[in-house]
Amino acid sequence: MTELSIHELSLGFSHDRQMLVEFLAKHHLNYEDDIEAAFGVFDSDDNLTGCGCCAGNLLKCFAVDESLRGQNALGSLVSRLVENRFEAGHYDLFVITRPKNKVLFTSCGFYPLAETEAVLMLENKKSGLDNYYKKFLAGTDTDENVGCIVMNCNPFTKGHLALITYAAKSCSLLHIFVVEENRSRFPFADRLKLVREGTDHLPNVIVHPSGPYMISNATFPTYFLKDDEDAAKIQSELDITLFASRIAPILHITKRFAGEEPFDPVTRRYNEAMIRILPKYGISFIKIDRITTEGPDGKPEVISASRVRKLLDEQGVTDEVLSLVPECTAKYLKESFK
Repeated sequence: MTELSIHELSLGFSHDRQMLVEFLAKHHLNYEDDIEAAFGVFDSDDNLTGCGCCAGNLLKCFAVDESLRGQNALGSLVSRLVENRFEAGHYDLFVITRPKNKVLFTSCGFYPLAETEAVLMLENKKSGLDNYYKKFLAGTDTDENVGCIVMNCNPFTKGHLALITYAAKSCSLLHIFVVEENRSRFPFADRLKLVREGTDHLPNVIVHPSGPYMISNATFPTYFLKDDEDAAKIQSELDITLFASRIAPILHITKRFAGEEPFDPVTRRYNEAMIRILPKYGISFIKIDRITTEGPDGKPEVISASRVRKLLDEQGVTDEVLSLVPECTAKYLKESFK
């Protein structure tokens, strides 16, 4: 058996970073710029023969030379990465990989969450998802006619409020999940607060953080995908499958609502994936027309968060911007953009 050692790579040191990039490339994998820490497996001649990386709560960019197969190099890498993530304050950890790797990662203490034809998602806690979403049942008194919307609300607009109001009239209970990642223009804590304030008058609406089980295209790893694979399509199929097969049953969700998307092709494809996948799990997908206002040229223009952000960048907080958002968001913008 080859004598091996594992130690952390210094990504700020160009030699170590380039060595990792080249090793991944040798295994037909791509280095991802959000990597926060990386560990390498080295043989007795100090050659890199295996690696594993992490970013936030995601373990990724695994590669091991054929010569190490059967020596539990992956298990040793996972152990070091888990220890590193715990030290960094991340305790709910995930792996997204090819389905063929299921046995490798389940033997390392990870549990399957959802699987599609292209990818598999696992976590390090057997009941992590169940425990996270069961707490949202507290205070609810119905398990019939329950709906759901997943929203970024960057920021919260009259368009979002119109969608929520429509959906709330169609449900006994409506769960709103605000996407939790902090890669948006407006911080998550502010977005969550605005949605809660803006829907406070709707008694059957409950607003939650999305948690780590709703996958965004910003955090989905693509290092193992081939050039001809559609990352957005694969990500959306995994996210929707996880929602439909694991999250919806816990909360008794039978309807999912979304706004029509005439402009953003990624969001439009996401809606198309929901149309395909949700009915397989007994969930209805309801698409709603976006509301409009009169644009500068007198033609109807869709109210969208991207339109609000564009106007803010170009003109600041104007009457036009304020006309597109609910009172809570208007107050927030006036206080935040002085």
